Amino acid sequence: MQYKTISVVGLGYVGLPLAVLLARSGLKVYGYDINRELLERLRQGKFSIHEEDLYRDFEVVRHTGSFIPTDTLKSSDMYFIAVPTPVNEPCHTADLSYVLSAAEAVARVLKPRQVVVIESTIPAGTTHKVKELLAERAGLGRDEFDVAHCPERILPGSIKYELTNNDRIIGADSPETARIVGDIYSRVVTGGKLHYTSILVAEMCKLVENSYRDVNIAFANELSMLCHGLNIDVYELIRLANRHPRVNILYPGVGVGGHCIPVDPWFIVEQFPREARLIKTAREVNMDKTHWIIDQVESAVKQNKELTIGVLGLAYKENIDDLRESPALEVAHVLAARGYRVVTCEPHVKKESVGPFLNLDLSAAVSQSDYLVVTVAHDQFIRNRSLIDTKPAYYCFNIEGCTVSKGIIKTA
Repeated sequence: MQYKTISVVGLGYVGLPLAVLLARSGLKVYGYDINRELLERLRQGKFSIHEEDLYRDFEVVRHTGSFIPTDTLKSSDMYFIAVPTPVNEPCHTADLSYVLSAAEAVARVLKPRQVVVIESTIPAGTTHKVKELLAERAGLGRDEFDVAHCPERILPGSIKYELTNNDRIIGADSPETARIVGDIYSRVVTGGKLHYTSILVAEMCKLVENSYRDVNIAFANELSMLCHGLNIDVYELIRLANRHPRVNILYPGVGVGGHCIPVDPWFIVEQFPREARLIKTAREVNMDKTHWIIDQVESAVKQNKELTIGVLGLAYKENIDDLRESPALEVAHVLAARGYRVVTCEPHVKKESVGPFLNLDLSAAVSQSDYLVVTVAHDQFIRNRSLIDTKPAYYCFNIEGCTVSKGIIKTA
């Protein structure tokens, strides 16, 4: 059987780029989503992700008709499930409702010899549970169709490069399924390598990758709080410690955001609540760091609720428009909840407001603020330091020309 038609279920930061690049490779791709407003924007040629190189590919496949946005899932040779897997709060358990809903939709059109690939990040063991659901709902035997797991590895801001150049892990139950899925991925992964393993290892691999990163970030964030107590410059300390040939400490920040690192470690903790002690602690440190910074800001302004605080940067990392799990956005929300007037500037989000906050340009945000919290190292902020430095400011990241006093970075 030749696999020529693909359905990608979920057109977010993961599914839409994958759908576009699969279509660009010559396959017929149906992009399925329940968000009709999103589908209509795509049909009108409005790309929902700020990625210029991907937008050019999108324009090509839109005009050739090889990528078709649809709210009706089509029977296809292969299905890619790329929907969110958030965490239920406050218990920190995996919310699999989106994955299960996507599987239900696929089951309604699933036929023998077709393949279902899960790209969503999921707790170990979930893919086989999804296969049981698919078999039951579709009325098929477990040997009549195949499933695989290939966890996504992308970084907003360079999604196309990551999709084409990063190595990919393909988890499958049989060499034949691995080969079929690998043949499709090889049309996109032109600069990286494909690695084959079991489904369980593939599921765990993504969780381990992001837990590793979370632990390392937590070490840096904890150091920043210790150095505050000692009244020393954490950045100088890290620079000197990193002169050791086997030490590579990261730099601290406002916390951890994005669609992966703040979420995936909890899936391990949920399954191994007693054993995953380090992973759980790292998560707690990184969550606490955001509120520690908020406390430092309140101390700096002496809890004067008459002041206006400007939060510069709402994305979870520099030079992107992605607000998912953003600690910077949490800073703005908590300060507002504590009674301060908060204005914001997120230059990469082209909206007049973000939630309850006015999204001003940089000049207006600075002029309207009594105190600034510079949460994200956007290029625009670094280029315009002279403007920012006209007001008292707390930089949540290190830039050249700043000195640290008790953990609060002030202009030199």
